[in-house]
Amino acid sequence: MGTPDRNVTRRVFLTTAGISATVTALPSRPQAAELTAAERNNLKLVTDFCNAWTVPIDWDKLGSFLAVDCKFRPTQTTPLVDGRDAIIMMLRGFAGKATSCQFEVLDSWARGPIVANDRIDRFALPDQNMDIPVAGVFHVIDEKIAEWSDYTF
Repeated sequence: MGTPDRNVTRRVFLTTAGISATVTALPSRPQAAELTAAERNNLKLVTDFCNAWTVPIDWDKLGSFLAVDCKFRPTQTTPLVDGRDAIIMMLRGFAGKATSCQFEVLDSWARGPIVANDRIDRFALPDQNMDIPVAGVFHVIDEKIAEWSDYTF
């Protein structure tokens, strides 16, 4: 019975060695590059903007994050809103009567002047509560949000 044991042992050894070689050859998950100082600042700006969505809504504070000529696309199917004042007016029309609001940021990343986040925008309005899943993309220029696009899903 010595021979069958050697065959099983050899088979187990060869199988194990083959699996080990295959796993070792597989690429590991790539690691993200460290953020530059500018990317950290851009990420902080957008995070601070999202954190500023609290009741009572401070429209001047929210506007201070936006460039004067900021462009905003509220959803992938709505027209572009052009200019900080027009953006704040449009947002006021939507969320001005909110009894609570929060941009819950689930994940964020920055690459150069672009910051993207995965978040849930929560609004309690007099006639309804809304939890809106959003992918936000922000283009930061000179420490201000110059472009902001939200994609709902």
